[in-house]
Amino acid sequence: MNRFIRADATRCIGCRTCEVACVVSHQEQQDCAALSATAFAPRIRVIKADTFSTALTCRHCEDAPCARVCPTHAIRRGSGAILVEQSRCIGCKSCMVACPFGAMQVVKSAQGAEALKCDLCQHRDGGPACVDACPTQALECLDPEKLQRARLHTPRGIYPSSQARSISSARIFTPASIFSGSGT
Repeated sequence: MNRFIRADATRCIGCRTCEVACVVSHQEQQDCAALSATAFAPRIRVIKADTFSTALTCRHCEDAPCARVCPTHAIRRGSGAILVEQSRCIGCKSCMVACPFGAMQVVKSAQGAEALKCDLCQHRDGGPACVDACPTQALECLDPEKLQRARLHTPRGIYPSSQARSISSARIFTPASIFSGSGT
C-alpha cells in the first residue's frame, strides 16, 4: 500500500500555507523570497467553499489510473508513492483526465510540459513539506502501518475528529430544484 496525505477538513482554515510550502520545497532556492507568481504551481491545492476548506492532493492510488493511461509510462510506482518521470512526459494530459480526484495538472515549463502531482516530497528527509508547514495540523502523511493503527483505535461509524461539523443544514439539489431555484 502506498503512503498518502490525509486532509482533515474540520481543521483546515484555508490559509494555503501548504501550497506555499510545496512550491518552495520543489524549487532550487528553498526561500519564499524566490517565489514567482508566474511559476507558482503547487502539487497540493486548497479548495474553498462558503464554510468549508480542505486540501486536495494525490491519493497515490494502488491501481493508479494516471499511470495506466500514460502513453509514455512517465508515471510509475516507486518508494511507496506514484511518481512522475518528467523527462518522459509529453504533456498529453491523459493523466489529468484519468485522475478521479483532480490531483494532476500539466503546466508549461522551460523544459516543455510537466505533469505535476504530489510526490510526497521524496527529496526531503523529513517528509512532505505541506504536512510540516500546516499551522493547524490538518494534514497528515499516512503510511500503511499508521493507517492500520488508526483503524484499530477508531470505533466503527465514528468520524475520527471530535470537531466534525454537522451536516444537518446540508441541502440536496436535484435537477428540478436547481432550475426552479429551490433546494430540497
